[in-house]
Amino acid sequence: MPHFTKEHENPSEGASVQSEDARSERIRTKNRRMRYLDLNPNYFKQHSLELADPLLYDRLIRRFQTASERENEGRERGYSGVLEANLVRSEAKLEALQHPDPNSPMVYSRAVDGSITGVEQDDDDRAVGRADGWEKWKSVMGLRFIRGDDGDFEYAAVDEDEGLDDRGEEERTKLEEYLDAEEESFVGEGSPIGQTGVQDY
Repeated sequence: MPHFTKEHENPSEGASVQSEDARSERIRTKNRRMRYLDLNPNYFKQHSLELADPLLYDRLIRRFQTASERENEGRERGYSGVLEANLVRSEAKLEALQHPDPNSPMVYSRAVDGSITGVEQDDDDRAVGRADGWEKWKSVMGLRFIRGDDGDFEYAAVDEDEGLDDRGEEERTKLEEYLDAEEESFVGEGSPIGQTGVQDY
């Protein structure tokens, strides 16, 4: 008769523990990334971030900039940076026109003059000003960062940094899990006679 070690006795139990550990690790990683963004708000101001979604940047940030702000941004990037941004934006417009993304908040069409224009599918998604556009941009790019979709970012430095953990939140979570696992019991002599549902203070 074969002899199985304890870990083979109930494989579903081991898989459950592994999946719970993996889930906890994913949550910890996302929390560290969120904390990193809180501590490094300049992440959203990098010029290279525009290239992640040039059409969204155009709609949420660029259209609210003044001519002098665009000029200053162009000087900071240099000629090749501006050229790259314009090229990527043009290619993204063509791609969006030829292969519409059903999950995109934008819909693109070609105007009579041949230009490609975009409008929000839902009026509620439309940025109503500079501050609103900036908040929407931060939200979209923040979620992208947390998912791990920024191919130019070295995530290991953040994901393995225990200094980014919220120790207070972790302790609260552990306490809640402990209390949820506890069974109710009567403290005192005898047994409870009846409960009215009314608390006496």
